[in-house]
Amino acid sequence: MNRPPQPSSDSVEDRHPADRSARQSRGLADRTRRRGEAPRDEPLAASWAPEQSEGHYRATHRKSVLGRYGWRVYALPLLVVITALAVLQTARPGDVDAALTAPPPIAEQGPGEPIVREAPPSQTYPVNMFSADLPPGGPIPETGARTFQVLPGTSPVVGSGQLYRYSVELEVGVQLPDPNAEFGNLVQTTLSDPRSWTNPEAGGISLQRVDSSGPRPDFRVILVSQQTAREACDYTDGVPYDSSCRKGDMVYLNAARWVRGAVSFEGDIGNYRRYAINHEVGHVFANKHVGCPGQGALAPVMMQQTFSVANNELHDLNQVADQGTTIDANGFVCRPNAWPFPVAPGF
Repeated sequence: MNRPPQPSSDSVEDRHPADRSARQSRGLADRTRRRGEAPRDEPLAASWAPEQSEGHYRATHRKSVLGRYGWRVYALPLLVVITALAVLQTARPGDVDAALTAPPPIAEQGPGEPIVREAPPSQTYPVNMFSADLPPGGPIPETGARTFQVLPGTSPVVGSGQLYRYSVELEVGVQLPDPNAEFGNLVQTTLSDPRSWTNPEAGGISLQRVDSSGPRPDFRVILVSQQTAREACDYTDGVPYDSSCRKGDMVYLNAARWVRGAVSFEGDIGNYRRYAINHEVGHVFANKHVGCPGQGALAPVMMQQTFSVANNELHDLNQVADQGTTIDANGFVCRPNAWPFPVAPGF
């Protein structure tokens, strides 16, 4: 019996696209169940149920974290990584062990053999050098114009008692890098120091520095060239060694000694300069030369320490030219000293 031909599935699906899509979906689900696999979501399912989508959940969660913590979410982990790398580079186990076992560095040591060397230990001036000789050293101002300029600067009155005013001056032609810093200020601070002549136990005077804008000074402290000092201090007719001196109201400080000092001070140029100031200004107040009072004692500031701190040597010099006082050749040798009152009693 001949049946009429049935329409094929293809021809039916062509006529009804919606039915065809539904059947295809059911067929895909049936095949998936037969294979034992979980059915996959249809492509458009997520758009209708976004809260059930894992991808959407991750995106939403990431936005909420960024909103709460901002850029720190990325910065903090990166900072941890950088710190770990820095620690690994700067604190390797070998470096730490070397630092713990290495000997401590020796401070201020040169890298090897010295390029230049200082004098051997306990070196002294040449044996044939008399203590009154001018020590070797740098260049000295040999000549000047024999005219003087007042350095600017004043001080308050220091001490109590009769007032003496003084100026600080420099011979024209004597070159100093900074005259007031090197000479003027040192004269002022020395004479204003309680170890100097304003100490109450000295007898009771006061001192004040003045300059050309103030009242006339009672005495003048002047740094002069070697030749001017020799002329003023009787180098030719007296002791033939460079020295400083006081004549009337003029206190002449020899620039040759200012630069090089004296053998007895053993290179201590700062204290020698203070000694020269105090010694020559002491003559302004009628103090005479004295000798060493005892073996190993501090030398009196009125001792001629420029020439020697040994009584025997000063005694011999007095035989060449009378210094106005008698120094016994008793063998006493003093230690150099810059001050009339070294420990400043009364202060």
